[in-house]
Amino acid sequence: MTLKTFDLTGRRALITGSGSGIGLAYAEGLAGAGCEIVLNGRDESKLAKAEAALRARGFRVTSSAFDVTDPAAVKAGVDAVEKDVGPIDILVNNAGMTIRQPLEDFPEDAWRRVMATNIDSVFYVSKAVARHMLPRGYGKIINTCSVMSELGRPSIAPYTASKGAVKMMTRQMAVEWGRRGIRSNGIAPGYFKTELTDALVKDEKFSSWLEGRTPLGRWGDVSELQGACVFLAAPASDYVTGHVLFVDGGLTASV
Repeated sequence: MTLKTFDLTGRRALITGSGSGIGLAYAEGLAGAGCEIVLNGRDESKLAKAEAALRARGFRVTSSAFDVTDPAAVKAGVDAVEKDVGPIDILVNNAGMTIRQPLEDFPEDAWRRVMATNIDSVFYVSKAVARHMLPRGYGKIINTCSVMSELGRPSIAPYTASKGAVKMMTRQMAVEWGRRGIRSNGIAPGYFKTELTDALVKDEKFSSWLEGRTPLGRWGDVSELQGACVFLAAPASDYVTGHVLFVDGGLTASV
């Protein structure tokens, strides 16, 4: 094996929820391995800023703004990328959100918002992209799971339910599409410092608990997710499918 097995030159990746945070880190990692990037999100100004930052580093990147919870918008957006930018070789489903509230009080509309963003979008985007990948006989799909694909915590019921569903959807894609050239895997991040976790990072009690609970003793930095993403996108993982790779500082290994 050589480092060429991690080379993504000539490949193109669509990454949902990539205007900031984990999605943007994935984009940086894949671009650094030679991949052309298509950023996606709903906020065009955020995408433009992220695109400009990546272009300033010499990376090949474009943006495609569409709502991943709208199946018609997803189909139109994916078809437009395939037609105007080029074939999508790698799909990273990363769009996600959470709302915190006790389960017995959780509003039905909030439940649907979380589920639509976290799991419905994986179905819509993967289906739209796979319809192009399957005739070509090749594709890599990487879904952002979570330690909450395996664990529960109070006040985030729809998040844990949706991330458990993403794990099983990842395996189902591997079963249905493996013989037709598509590998489907997941990355399960632990607790990482992002805009979405900023309040928890600043909560001294929570941070102290997390650092004590995690074998590596600290929060993760989003750059530490890039190696896992490159591995699952590259030829190095061509015999890996249906797998969820935990990048959690050992959190799920510890009692």
